[in-house]
Amino acid sequence: MLLNTIELGPENGDLSLPPVVFLHGLFGRARNFGFFQRRIAATRRTLALDLRNHGQSPHGPMDYPVLAADVCETLATHGALPATVVGHSMGGKTAMMLALSFPADVHSLMVVDIAPGEGGFSQSHQLARNLAALPLPDFLDRAGAEAWLGQVIAEKPVRDLMLMNLELGEKPHWTIGLKDMAASMPAIIGWPDVLPGVHYDGPTLFVAGGRSHYIQPDNYPAMRRLFPHYRLEVIPDAGHWVHAQAPQAFLNALEYFLRVA
Repeated sequence: MLLNTIELGPENGDLSLPPVVFLHGLFGRARNFGFFQRRIAATRRTLALDLRNHGQSPHGPMDYPVLAADVCETLATHGALPATVVGHSMGGKTAMMLALSFPADVHSLMVVDIAPGEGGFSQSHQLARNLAALPLPDFLDRAGAEAWLGQVIAEKPVRDLMLMNLELGEKPHWTIGLKDMAASMPAIIGWPDVLPGVHYDGPTLFVAGGRSHYIQPDNYPAMRRLFPHYRLEVIPDAGHWVHAQAPQAFLNALEYFLRVA
């Protein structure tokens, strides 16, 4: 499946450097990384992708091997391999699976607040099911959509995230593949079995939010087995949405990684 792609780069940049690819998290879209993509695009070719069922990309059943194959096919079509891949949450699991499945196509890997294992999306599972079951009215403006989403989402930041995925007005509808996402949530919460000996030897940086529980010491053995050259950096004042909650610290980590990887 070819994915919707936002590509930015400098007019006279060094195209010998690997392009930088951004993969968003669950319920997100390519433009979630817009600030960072624009900064990196001053000197590097960059591509931000809408993953399957998100943004303007096609819909369908999904798991991490499928998502990784989508990304690989899309980047190959754009002539953007090998690439440095930056992925947050679900996008981070997709990036890891891409590196394990197609290691020659990944120059280096930055995984943001997620580990190679089961977990990380238990609340999202129920949210996807609740939203898929919520009947859409005949008309929604922004205020009405806030109230409508408030039936199942108490937190305003989450409502704001989901509002980006709604087409408002007459006959409102989801722009995301919500039913496919809800049906696929067990696979998204999970992590595929990886054959013994399979690993990615390239430079790998895990970035964790200091106030997040998505990467735990119990995950370290799997991280070392699958990504033997990994390094872990913790951004103390951030939760799971590291790049949104501590943008300057995240940018510093990203720019340093791009210099040394």
